[in-house]
Amino acid sequence: MSPQPIWKTPFTVALANELGLNTANANLGIEMIEAGPDYVVGRMPVDHRTKQPAGILHGGASVLLAETLASWAGAFVVDATQQTVVGQEINANHLRPATGGWVTGTARPIHLGRRSQVWEIHITGEDGKLVCISRMTLAVVDRPGAAALQRGQ
Repeated sequence: MSPQPIWKTPFTVALANELGLNTANANLGIEMIEAGPDYVVGRMPVDHRTKQPAGILHGGASVLLAETLASWAGAFVVDATQQTVVGQEINANHLRPATGGWVTGTARPIHLGRRSQVWEIHITGEDGKLVCISRMTLAVVDRPGAAALQRGQ
């Protein structure tokens, strides 16, 4: 049995990729590739843009991928006309190096509350082995003017 969809704003991979143009996402080659009923998947190349001088994937690039995935997912879990999400905290454990190809991240919710969300992101190499595991907390905030819209002003 499939999980119930969690999206309050329709999630499309094409929209996420379009909105990511001319941002850090595009500069690092991050692409959203899948949205399931309760998860999102994206990938990032391990190349000159994302490697550290030692020739392995930079931990900061892994964290940027993790934050991108959790932030996109979180933004579509809320009603985007009323609320948005902002990052509060992120942590990461770098478990093994990646030296080339692509890494793929999958973000799934741990907690979806009225004012906070917690997401877990698993990043794997092309061999399917875990490269990094990250957890991110997002604050759910009202959009400016949303309360006035609800009151009919």
